[in-house]
Amino acid sequence: MPFLGQDWRSPGWSWIKTEDGWKRCESCSQKLERENNHCNISHSIILNSEDGEIFNNEEHEYASKKRKKDHFRNDTTTQSFYREKWIYVHKESTKERHGYCTLGEAFNRLDFSSAIQDIRRFNYVVKLLQLIAKSQLTSLSGVAQKNYFNILDKIVQKVLDDHHNPRLIKDLLQDLSSTLCILIRGVGKSVLVGNINIWICRLETILAWQQQLQDLQMTKQVNNGLTLSDLPLHMLNNILYRFSDGWDIITLGQVTPTLYMLSEDRQLWKKLCQYHFAEKQFCRHLILSEKGHIEWKLMYFALQKHYPAKEQYGDTLHFCRHCSILFWKDYHLALLFKDSGHPCTAADPDSCFTPVSPQHFIDLFKF
Repeated sequence: MPFLGQDWRSPGWSWIKTEDGWKRCESCSQKLERENNHCNISHSIILNSEDGEIFNNEEHEYASKKRKKDHFRNDTTTQSFYREKWIYVHKESTKERHGYCTLGEAFNRLDFSSAIQDIRRFNYVVKLLQLIAKSQLTSLSGVAQKNYFNILDKIVQKVLDDHHNPRLIKDLLQDLSSTLCILIRGVGKSVLVGNINIWICRLETILAWQQQLQDLQMTKQVNNGLTLSDLPLHMLNNILYRFSDGWDIITLGQVTPTLYMLSEDRQLWKKLCQYHFAEKQFCRHLILSEKGHIEWKLMYFALQKHYPAKEQYGDTLHFCRHCSILFWKDYHLALLFKDSGHPCTAADPDSCFTPVSPQHFIDLFKF
């Protein structure tokens, strides 16, 4: 049986012998095809909606059919998904390796699809998608674009199901829709990989997601046991002091009058400002009340406009300086089997690991 694969370094496809000859296993492809068929149905619903501001009836009907046809052609090709926990980041050609690793290739090969199911990695992946939407969308290949929107679709469906972190996804979709509007208007001036009708269809899908999140209603849970309001004040205060996002504090303060009183504590907002910003930055943006007291809550949001807040994630990608490998570290395997998360040849692997922030991830692939 000849060795067949995407290139000479790959492990090749999985093949089975049938009466008609050798055939490649299509188990994963069939699953992706079902997902694409579901996506096509949702897109056709969006594309059939009236849009009198852009087209008249006849032009809109023709454009809608063409966009559906182009999007169908784009989606029927098999998407390349990998479930690798690590990749080698090489920036130049060697005797053993030709070419270099791009942002799109790293996004395709690292297992982001499973990472969004982990609550520790969810915020990290969302922030990474947001940074790509702001500045790196045009650098993604066609396959990377499909994987990007496929993962984004899974994130949106997850939020609609469990109602967790809707604000983060709203911000992500807002940045993505703004970027797409600019790119679509400037077709010819910007490098936009793919057919323009596909991008218009994706924009309409994003607008539909935004509407679904806007209509999201939090269902009140009926629980006869202990609730958050039953906790003593010092425990509620301790919970608030563990938040690193000011908007989360404000949101929790809207639940009960007691939590609102605790969320307005000046000391709480002072600690939050000291955690995120340096003392020199305070002096440049002092906000005083009529009595001469520092308004720490207003200062926090004022400083946030001028300086980036400190990022905090439950889990991130790691980079091994010794091996030049980017990988997900599984802490359970690390404790049980002393697994470093990748085939490291260093004498002391832990000393070579560096956590990779979302911005650092993008900077790794700027040549």
